[in-house]
Amino acid sequence: MQMQGSEFIQRFKQYCPEWLAEEGDPVGLHIGTLNKTVDRIMMSLDVRPAVVEEAIAKKIDLLIVKHPPIFRPVSRLTTDGVQTKMYVDLIKHDIAVYAAHTNMDIIHNGLNDWFCEALGVFDTDYLIHTHTVKMKKLAVYVPQTDAKAMREALAKAGAGEQGNYQATSFTVNGTGRFTPTSAATPAIGSANVPEQVQESKIEVIFPETKQAEVESAMLAAHPYEEPAYDIYQLDNLAENYGIGRVGKLKEAMPAEDFIAKVKKTFDLEGLRVVYPHNEKKMIKRVAICGGSGEKFYRDAIAANADVYITGDVYYHTAHDMQETGMLVIDPGHYIESLCKEKMVALFNQWKNEEDWKVDFFVSETSTNPFSFK
Repeated sequence: MQMQGSEFIQRFKQYCPEWLAEEGDPVGLHIGTLNKTVDRIMMSLDVRPAVVEEAIAKKIDLLIVKHPPIFRPVSRLTTDGVQTKMYVDLIKHDIAVYAAHTNMDIIHNGLNDWFCEALGVFDTDYLIHTHTVKMKKLAVYVPQTDAKAMREALAKAGAGEQGNYQATSFTVNGTGRFTPTSAATPAIGSANVPEQVQESKIEVIFPETKQAEVESAMLAAHPYEEPAYDIYQLDNLAENYGIGRVGKLKEAMPAEDFIAKVKKTFDLEGLRVVYPHNEKKMIKRVAICGGSGEKFYRDAIAANADVYITGDVYYHTAHDMQETGMLVIDPGHYIESLCKEKMVALFNQWKNEEDWKVDFFVSETSTNPFSFK
């Protein structure tokens, strides 16, 4: 079926919610509208003039990017400057732009997890805690004939996700009793006549951030005029999120071998290395944070990492790092381009699940501003 841009982004936000972004991070829709049909969607790390040219040539309707195109306020929107002309070109060709930035770093099965996967780092945990989401439980009573449809509706809304399991629920059957008043419009029974119905009590858990969606789905799927349901706050379950990852290699390896592994994994012409004065010979525990994560190097030390991988390390910060005894590798910001292939693979998975009529593209434009000579 044809898809609205808003429909795709709704699915995207189930996976990569905007509320996970760090405070002040301008994620979300930057240019255009999502209230339109989209047939061609492209994933890019950045929005640059060459990327816009590619999007126009490919007749792209929606551009999904890692880095927000308008990170700082734009004071002039003219076509005389290359930087601002690309915004005008996007609007002129009706190409919407949606950005997922630090929320893509923080989500489970997100960019930092993909880095670890590529490097063979396992048994991972987040490097810095950012969010705690408490869980809730919904208990709803429906006629037994509607129980299956209700469970499916709740699962589609995101309820019943527990670790590596989806659509979890518990159902118990019993008898529901009620007497409609003369003002009621009952789905079952008649006014002022006591009624009893064989009902199912369905229980599902969900993160508190999805309560509106879950409650709305339950009400839409319920046949009764006045559904009976309860929502509880759970104290024994919570979902934690964080930025960066720390884990371990299967076997320790010499620092130089690990540096070569990073270079090969991300197909780099070169990288920067901060060697500690008391140089570590072997690498076993690895911390990584894509993008500009130098401010978290103390957290990597606290996590007993032998090496910290992050981009855009500042000169004077590198001096401080050098005194810590931890090896630091700066492979550059552009390793985040790994998100392009990974995200499009995920988009195509959703496409097969939902039977969408839409084509997805990986941007072929390199937006890396650096070259090594």
